[in-house]
Amino acid sequence: MKKIIGLVLLMLLFISAASTNAINTNYMHSIEGTWELESFYNYDGQQVIDTVPTADGYRQVKMYYNGKIMWSRYVPVDKIGRFGYGTYVITDDRLMETLEYGDNEMIMAMDTMRVFTFELQLSDDKFSQISLDEEGNRTFSENYIRID
Repeated sequence: MKKIIGLVLLMLLFISAASTNAINTNYMHSIEGTWELESFYNYDGQQVIDTVPTADGYRQVKMYYNGKIMWSRYVPVDKIGRFGYGTYVITDDRLMETLEYGDNEMIMAMDTMRVFTFELQLSDDKFSQISLDEEGNRTFSENYIRID
């Protein structure tokens, strides 16, 4: 009898473990992590018409954690670094970044624009934030790879 009860308990354990590991059909990739800019795309409204890799020595990194974003940029020909900090929200196809503070140029730009909304294409290891014009046409994107 003890063997049967033990076997039943073991089967229940396997069944409960299997149900907690089931694939969630509502799964959405997570942007949480650290990302490095890899390239830029130019669009003709919908299609990519040009791919521009980052220049040698150019680095831009974004970090998304717990609803907060921080980014930094280094351009070898510009000895003043750039950075910004704020909050973010994602949906299935949108990324909204709201900047709270940044470097001097960013603070001046925040006088006219604090909230940046992009079309979002997100997979496990890559994402693109696509700028749209006032008619909803794609114009430009920054393309990132996950580094952490």
